[in-house]
Amino acid sequence: MFAVFEDGSRQYKVRQGDILAVDLRSDVLDGQTLTFDKVLLANGGGASVLGRPVIEGATVTGEVVMAVMKGIKLEIQKHYRRNASRKHTGHRQKYTRVKITGISVPNLQIADQPAAGEVASSGN
Repeated sequence: MFAVFEDGSRQYKVRQGDILAVDLRSDVLDGQTLTFDKVLLANGGGASVLGRPVIEGATVTGEVVMAVMKGIKLEIQKHYRRNASRKHTGHRQKYTRVKITGISVPNLQIADQPAAGEVASSGN
């Protein structure tokens, strides 16, 4: 089962057990639970639910693994022609690392998957 949810201006495709970095949440600590309620799409066992724009009552929950994590450093260099002057700046984005612990969708029935090697019957 996977879900697509929106947090801020980004969309994330996650499965249970995934670890991802979301934009910094300054009000959380390690071990706390985060709930994302803007679930756009959910799929489980061949059945899928598409929200218009979101799925009502669906949530993705996660546990904060690392409250503050720094991303890679982006370096910006500017060179001004004929001036022999340069400008060098840098930026490191801060993130919160979250482990997805559950996906809850109220109106999604997960169909039984055929075992490996079996072919699903077409019903004819």
